[in-house]
Amino acid sequence: MDVTYFLPVLYAFVACLGFGGLYNLHGRPIFWAAVGGALGWLAYLLTLLFAPDLFAGFVSAAVVAFYAEVLARLQKRTVTTYLLIGIIPMVPGAGIYHTMEYCIQGNTALFIEEGLHTLGMAGALAIGILVVESTWRMIRQMQRRREHASSR
Repeated sequence: MDVTYFLPVLYAFVACLGFGGLYNLHGRPIFWAAVGGALGWLAYLLTLLFAPDLFAGFVSAAVVAFYAEVLARLQKRTVTTYLLIGIIPMVPGAGIYHTMEYCIQGNTALFIEEGLHTLGMAGALAIGILVVESTWRMIRQMQRRREHASSR
């Protein structure tokens, strides 16, 4: 891995540390939440090599959601603790900014184009999280049913 990927992943990690402090996380959880953000950003960058950015957003959100689910179980914390911090680097803040900029400038074509792209990225992130969360719940529910059936 060269600097092309190392520095952006490091920046994502540091940004997540900052947001962890903002959300009042302390100690090890802030570090592990920031690692989730760095993993998500690395997944985003690597997916961009072969797929469009909306799919990369989906993949990175799925990676962060899976990481948050596993870490929440290991450290006995809520999934939200790791998910909120880990997803921060993928949030389309620049897209939102440019959408509003084009709106204020009266540039309707760019406003609509940027707005739809930003909405698509937000949707891709949400669907990535939803797929992992739903799959995780379904697996856990199937395990509970097996345990319940075997205890009879």
